Amino acid sequence: MMRCLQLAQRAEGYAAPNPLVGAVLVHQGRIIGEGFHQVYGAAHAEVNCFASVSEADRVLIPESTLYVSLEPCAHFGKTPPCADRVIRERVQRVVVANRDPFAAVDGKGIDKLLAAGIQVDTGVLEQDAAWLNRRFFCVHTRNRPYIILKWAQTQNGFFAPADRSRLQISNSWSKRLNDRWRAKESAIMVGTITAINDNPRLTSSYGHVPLRIALDRTLRIPATHQLLQEGPATWIVNELEAGNSGSVRYHKLPFDDRLLTQLLDELSAVGKNSLIVEGGVQLLQSFIDQGLWDEARVFIAGDVDSNGIQAPRLSEALHCADWPLGDNRLHYYIHNNNSYAPGTLGLHSLDL
Repeated sequence: MMRCLQLAQRAEGYAAPNPLVGAVLVHQGRIIGEGFHQVYGAAHAEVNCFASVSEADRVLIPESTLYVSLEPCAHFGKTPPCADRVIRERVQRVVVANRDPFAAVDGKGIDKLLAAGIQVDTGVLEQDAAWLNRRFFCVHTRNRPYIILKWAQTQNGFFAPADRSRLQISNSWSKRLNDRWRAKESAIMVGTITAINDNPRLTSSYGHVPLRIALDRTLRIPATHQLLQEGPATWIVNELEAGNSGSVRYHKLPFDDRLLTQLLDELSAVGKNSLIVEGGVQLLQSFIDQGLWDEARVFIAGDVDSNGIQAPRLSEALHCADWPLGDNRLHYYIHNNNSYAPGTLGLHSLDL
C-alpha cells in the first residue's frame, strides 16, 4: 500500500479534480503490475496497473491481490467503472486504503466486488491515504476546495515594514519549495495590494500552472502588470464588470461578508479542489477569521522595527512541525477541524 501511495503522489497537480490513486498487483509477494491515475480524463490506476502486467504474468492475475489506495469506482464517467474491470480480471482479493466519498461511488465499488465473490479488505494505511487525497475528500465532504495559507514573516511577528515596502524574508530554498507547492494546487490567490506592489506572476516552473486569482474590487491593478498579460488562466474578482479578455476573466462578485464563500463555491463548480492563498495580510486574516483554511505554511526569518505591519494571526491551529531551511524556518500548522492530519508520509509529501 505504501507503494500505491508513492505512485499516486506522482500525479499531484495533474489528476485534479479526480483523486490521486495508485494500484499494485501482487502475486505471492512479487509485484507483477503497478500503475497510477496520471492525468484527469485518462485511464485510472487499476487500468494502468493491469496494462503493465507482462504477457507471461497475465495467467497469474486471478491468483493475485490488488492493492489500491482508493475504492475502485463504480460509475461511468470519462472512463468505465474500475470495479467492473477488476471483476473481469478475476482478481481474488482487493485491499483498499480509503472508501471513496464521491456520491457516485461511496461504497458501491466495494459492494460490486463483494457481490462478485472477491475478498475485500479496507483501512490499510488509511490515514496516510486520506492525507494524500485531502483535497479531493474536502470537496466531497465539505463542499469547498481545500485551502492552504502561505506567508513569510519576521521572528518578531511582522509581515512587512510600516511603509509597506517589500521585505524579502524567503530565501532561495524557500522560494524553490514554494514553486513546487504551487504546481500541486488547482488555484492560487492574492489580494489587491499584493498584486499591485509585488506584481507577481503566480506561476510554477514545475509544469502545472494553477488558476490565478486576484481580488481587485475597483480594478486598480495596472494593465501592464503580469497578471493581466496573456498567459495562464486568470480570474480578476471585482465589483465592477464581468467578461473575458483573452486568458483573463473579470469575475464580478459582491464584496460583502459572503465574498470568500461565494468564490469558493464557484471554484468548486469548475472543478478546482484546492486553493493556496499567498497574501496579503488582510486577505489571509479574512480566511482565518472565517475559519476557511485547512493548512498554514509560515516561513520565519529576520526582524523589522516594531512599528511594522503585523503578520496574520492564526486561530484554532495545531502546530504539527517545523524545519530549518537555511536562515529560514518553516512552521507547519493544520486547522483543528482538519480531519486529514498528516502521518509520516504526509509530512514527507511537503517535498522538504
